[in-house]
Amino acid sequence: MNKHGIIFGTDGWRDLMGSPVNTQNIRRVAQAFAGYVHDEGIRQKVAIGFDGRTSSEVYATDFARVLVANNIEVLLSDRIIPTPLVSFACIHEQCDAGVMITASHNPPAYNGIKFKSSGGNPFTLQQTREVESRIDRLPVRFKQKSIPAGDFTREYIRHLEKLIDFKAIAGSGIHVAIDSMAGAGAHLLENVLRLHGIRADTIFGKPQADFGGRIPEPIARNLQPLATKLRENRYFCGLATDGDADRLGIMTGAGHWMNIQECILYLAEYYCRERNITGPLVKTASVTDKLNELFPAAERRVIEVPVGFKYIAESMVEHQAAFGAEESGGFGFGEHFPDRDGIFSALVFLEMVARSGHQSLDALICEKRNKFGVIHYNRIDLKNNNPLRHKVLHGLSKDPPGTVAGLEVDKTVPYTNSRGNINGLKIVMKNRSGWLLMRVSETEPMVRIYAEAGSEMATGALLKAGRAYFAGT
Repeated sequence: MNKHGIIFGTDGWRDLMGSPVNTQNIRRVAQAFAGYVHDEGIRQKVAIGFDGRTSSEVYATDFARVLVANNIEVLLSDRIIPTPLVSFACIHEQCDAGVMITASHNPPAYNGIKFKSSGGNPFTLQQTREVESRIDRLPVRFKQKSIPAGDFTREYIRHLEKLIDFKAIAGSGIHVAIDSMAGAGAHLLENVLRLHGIRADTIFGKPQADFGGRIPEPIARNLQPLATKLRENRYFCGLATDGDADRLGIMTGAGHWMNIQECILYLAEYYCRERNITGPLVKTASVTDKLNELFPAAERRVIEVPVGFKYIAESMVEHQAAFGAEESGGFGFGEHFPDRDGIFSALVFLEMVARSGHQSLDALICEKRNKFGVIHYNRIDLKNNNPLRHKVLHGLSKDPPGTVAGLEVDKTVPYTNSRGNINGLKIVMKNRSGWLLMRVSETEPMVRIYAEAGSEMATGALLKAGRAYFAGT
């Protein structure tokens, strides 16, 4: 822990509520943020939103009061909203920056802050450092006053209507089930669809501080309520958004989880080839290498970055990329804005399947698998409280193995955090036979291990090897 007791990760600040995420520390960060806006901003204007977690609205109001006390104009949301609406407000309202009080997909015991730039994308590493360096530089200024709040939703929906072919979706007769996971997505996606005559039904559409007893990450093991609804009714597919609705998970009409790696491939092909959006593609190290096979270098550049959407966003801005994706369900679209948006991603997905002409999502998946082959990818999350877990990747980076699970190693690629410490390591096998990625979380006592290989058995062997590296911690 640094001298401030506040650690900024790959996407802002997330930690346990009570300590260190509490009113006092929120105000300290807000004062540091105010200093950053004064030094770097042009309009001295900031958009602020919040999710449905315990104290999120209180924290957002306190953050706003600190900014107002520092003579910064504040646009504060009048309700719980998804993070993407703050990103959009930064652009539409010409703000210097945005602030979202959320811990995204983390468990209910967590809360935190995401920072957005004037372009709607996450703060860069340097911008985050600038805020962190200002913590406690000045005493907190705070005004206990009422802050006017406004609607961020109306203009966002108008923006969506310019980019999505709702007529095609409605004409297909698609009927979708939506699981907002009791998060900030609420009934927004359903309402947008119904505005255009598209049938949609939402479960867990009321935001709850405990997310209805689930971890608000839209992956298979957390989406059993959605799977049950799909199996008991006739829907084309199920769409799920995470705690702050910037990520998307998908299920077939039969209630089966759709491999997110496949979703990345399909969306990339549709968005870049059928929609003909120009520019490179950006993927994190945890995204399937089949994306590179789908888009040869001669056709379109595929850029690989560390895990964390801020790295995708930075690359999308730098290279004017068409599309960016991470395996945890985050998608960025160049014509929208360079940040994750679970609502917009769901709409692009529905537009894609509507235009495909298929009567079921299973039929579309079958066609694509015949075209691209099967992706053999998996991931495991290991709970690990041992401080020594941080040293494992450093050791492997210094002395990399020659083989892993019987596969010959081609190279190792280390990834570092904002303090220069290795928090990720990718081991790439020769002849494109597979890869193993290991990451130590900085916001949870967790080690995440990812692998892709030529078969399910080989992928499992790589994951087992990855697990073994942490067996002594």
